[in-house]
Amino acid sequence: MSARIVSFVMSGGIGSRLWPLSREDNPKQFHDLSGGGSMIHQTVRRMAARTAGAGPVCIIATERHAGRVNAELAGQDLRGGRALYEPMGRNTAAAVALAAQVTLRDFGDDLVLVVPSDHVIATDADFWATVEDGVEAARAGRVVVFGVRPTHPETGYGYIEAGADTGAPVRDVARFVEKPDHATAEAYLADGNFYWNAGIFLFRASAMRDAFEALEPGIWSAVATALANARDEVGGTFLHEDDYLAVRSDSIDYAIMEKLDGIAMVEARFRWNDLGSWQSLLDVADADEDGNVIVGDVVAIDCQHCYLRSSGRLLSVIGLKDVAVVATADATFVAPVSESQNVKKVVQQLEKSGRLETRYTPSHDGVIEAGAFVSRVRHWLFEETLPLWSTAGVDRVHGGFHETLGFDGQPRLKPKRMRTMARQVYAFSVAKAHGWQGPADELIAHGIDFMATRGRTRRGGWIRAFNPDGSVLDPVEDTYDHAFVLLALAHAHAAGHADALTLGRETFDFLDEHLEDANLRGYLETSDGENLRRSNPHMHLLEAFLAWYHATGERTYLRRAARIVDLFRHVLFDAETWTLGEFFDGGWKPEPGERGAWTEPGHHFEWASLLTDFAEATGQTDLVPYARKLYASAVAHGLNRATGLAYNAVSRSGVPLDQLSRSWPQTEAIKAAIALDSEGGGPDMKPEIESRVARLFRWHVDPAPRGLWIDLIDEKGAARAADVPASIFYHLVCALTRYLEVQPRAG
Repeated sequence: MSARIVSFVMSGGIGSRLWPLSREDNPKQFHDLSGGGSMIHQTVRRMAARTAGAGPVCIIATERHAGRVNAELAGQDLRGGRALYEPMGRNTAAAVALAAQVTLRDFGDDLVLVVPSDHVIATDADFWATVEDGVEAARAGRVVVFGVRPTHPETGYGYIEAGADTGAPVRDVARFVEKPDHATAEAYLADGNFYWNAGIFLFRASAMRDAFEALEPGIWSAVATALANARDEVGGTFLHEDDYLAVRSDSIDYAIMEKLDGIAMVEARFRWNDLGSWQSLLDVADADEDGNVIVGDVVAIDCQHCYLRSSGRLLSVIGLKDVAVVATADATFVAPVSESQNVKKVVQQLEKSGRLETRYTPSHDGVIEAGAFVSRVRHWLFEETLPLWSTAGVDRVHGGFHETLGFDGQPRLKPKRMRTMARQVYAFSVAKAHGWQGPADELIAHGIDFMATRGRTRRGGWIRAFNPDGSVLDPVEDTYDHAFVLLALAHAHAAGHADALTLGRETFDFLDEHLEDANLRGYLETSDGENLRRSNPHMHLLEAFLAWYHATGERTYLRRAARIVDLFRHVLFDAETWTLGEFFDGGWKPEPGERGAWTEPGHHFEWASLLTDFAEATGQTDLVPYARKLYASAVAHGLNRATGLAYNAVSRSGVPLDQLSRSWPQTEAIKAAIALDSEGGGPDMKPEIESRVARLFRWHVDPAPRGLWIDLIDEKGAARAADVPASIFYHLVCALTRYLEVQPRAG
């Protein structure tokens, strides 16, 4: 009876060697590189093609790619297998341990076959014939690897030195060798006993368990904990982030294979290519009579043995030989084919400077023409929205502004937050500065009068919330609210309000005396001094300090801003993940659990625009790469691919924690793209700006009644908002007036 083999397809890589086509958000396994569908689709189909016996097929992938994987698996028969999702990559040792444990739990002590998702193998029959050659050795408890006889001195692969050839299909492994230099690779080729390591493993589940328990018990036990606490859903099994974070990241080669005795090797009968360079694609794809592989809109004249690929635009080349040219919407790579595997050096250089092109793929539906939305934005802002909110949004009975409007344009009776009152004052001040002809001065005065007469505390601070009738509901002095009061007063002062400067100075005095940390490490959450710290109030204080600098020209406000920026550099920003945390304890350590991993793409965008503003004001241009990294992280890991909208929250490793999309992160993405475009030295962000504006209107503005917006969109694109919050008006006014400022046709 044939042995049952449980196959596991590993799909965790990012494929940086095929940049600029393959990127972190769209790695090479999801591309059709050799014909016949995406690499992962072909691999899963190959795993299900075994005819000798039962063969469940499982996939191990990163959770942020779950949607892509499910789409690729649609209609494929996994033969009782399922998808398993890691919250973050932990290299191949964790994946192999997971494969062994899932097999032991769900299928018994069967054979396990672990394969990469992004290799070209021809044919399925030859592949399975090779695997069957190793079955008896695996049944006997040996780990079996598969070697490919080299055809040239390749320096991009690891090698296996095989033992004596006895004529049997299985040989002993003498040793594993890392990627060699060219001279060593030539020696390996001449020797005849060295094989390329295909990265495919066949073993009995219990044999791999024994190997881990002897050599890497920590990895094994940590994976076991994560699997025990995993949640099973229709779309697959999702490992818990905190548990998986505890798994040490290591490759299976270092962790197990180089230390394990008795490993067997089977020589591959199949043709194999790991598609690790543009040279490799030239080798496997169909070439024309001159040896050129041409993909996309390409005109090639007098070219020989070239790989020429273009996505979305015409590429024309003349007289090239042995050259790879790969053009995408935002990047072009050119190199001799023999040097194309060194593209990782380019990626590393781009990563150092925070370039966006390594982490995300520009949308194919982006609007290319700059200023395409000027007329729509101007009309909606000045003819629809401002007129509505300057009338229906104003509480003429109890003072201040209404907290929400219904979709009928009528106010809803709700408590009023100080931050919303301040944001409305800001919005009307900015509207006046951009030429709005409505009663801005009266509205600014109305708002400030309500805030100052109803909302001051006895110590000179500002309360958190009012009842609908204007009486005090929540007297707490909150740093977040004070940031918005300062922001509003700065713009009101610039708009000519007589008392804004005095009120601003009094607020700064209160901030320094009652809300500043005694250790000068930022600000307390409230004047009560609770232990929680959040990055969000500090971000808005930075916004307010910069606003006061622009309104007065006084550099003292830049010195205040510099302290917030220093906190960002040394505490808030995580250099490894390019993310910014939200929740910290009193010592500025990330909170434990999910709150410590919680990041908000909208705040990444917001910080990016504020950092570029500060850099422009101070000349600290080293902050621009930080801004680019925040933007790149947000678009790579924080977007719902179904809608293109930013999620409300994702983990530091890009796992969605709140899959809803509010309108304000989309406005902050517009501001960040504009800020990065103005800096220069990076990609042309104008198509990205237009794409972000398009999405804001497509999902949030155009489906709503005149002058309103839909604040909440779910992960499938359905509206989930019950009313229209006034607090979002500030985001819209800020982003859209900034958009109009930078457009050539805005005047």
